[in-house]
Amino acid sequence: MKKELLKVNDLKQYFPIKGGMLGRTVNHVKAVDGVTFTIYEGETVSIVGESGCGKSTTGRAILRLDEPTSGEVVFDGEDLLSLNKGQMRKKRKDLQIIFQDPYASINPRQTVRQVLEEAMEIQNVVPREKRGEKIRELMETVGLGPHQADRFPHEFSGGQRQRIGIARALSVDPKLIICDEAVSALDVSIQAQVINLLKKLQKEFQLTYLFISHDLGVVRHISDRVIVMYLGRIVEIGDKTSVFDNPQHPYTKALLSAIPVPDPNKKKDRIILKGDVPSPINPPQGCRFHTRCPFATDLCKTDTPELKAENYMKEGHMAACHYMDEIESGKRKPNY
Repeated sequence: MKKELLKVNDLKQYFPIKGGMLGRTVNHVKAVDGVTFTIYEGETVSIVGESGCGKSTTGRAILRLDEPTSGEVVFDGEDLLSLNKGQMRKKRKDLQIIFQDPYASINPRQTVRQVLEEAMEIQNVVPREKRGEKIRELMETVGLGPHQADRFPHEFSGGQRQRIGIARALSVDPKLIICDEAVSALDVSIQAQVINLLKKLQKEFQLTYLFISHDLGVVRHISDRVIVMYLGRIVEIGDKTSVFDNPQHPYTKALLSAIPVPDPNKKKDRIILKGDVPSPINPPQGCRFHTRCPFATDLCKTDTPELKAENYMKEGHMAACHYMDEIESGKRKPNY
């Protein structure tokens, strides 16, 4: 039985909207609205969805980079939301993040050595006299030369900078790394190198990843399980094979239909969703996807579907749709 490393329960992240003469809170942006999932030790769980669905906000809320509105984040048996700032700072040794933009996430005035030393200093994980040796090891581990440690970030390419970001995350010996669109700013050939590096490091250091991405090709390559989010909520969750080969939610089907096929002779049925993503300030009642769903009925406009599994679905595969069974069996046709 795998050990539960992270359990997120009914996590909500609402951002206030100020207005009027006195700057009172007039409404909220419901960026993450009741998200629940578990990550086991040593696995890679990916969160996918369109821009604005709450993927990155979920990652930031888990680390308390933004303070969550409510919910539970239990890491290694301890509720992170109950810790004060000092306790949380110490706990961050075990939870690290690799940011999307390697240009913006590293201090341009520090050398790579200073960037890595600062992380070790804050968490006090390596004695001062051994830090030079640790930096050499880290540089080699992420595929950079130890002689490059005294260079500044502007002297590196985008892919090399992301490797520095990975080295910084590794420098404090974490258990969980949140990869927030860690390869989306990189060239495709460099993406492959960085993903392979992340997989290699996972085996070497027994790491656990929460991988946030909109690129389904990347997600298919790196994940064990996949979470699909839409407008702040989870609409489907399951192991990689089940979700990619047997998607149940209409939104997941539409997302997967957009993956390009590397065969010019193979025709693919592309599902084009109508309309735009509704505003998270005032999300639709019932199923949030009903405004764009080709199978939606009046029930979808009033009743919120719960995540559930049907008999024909693999264990652990769940989706939030009232008509999964009828769509799967072909009884319900799309009303294009």
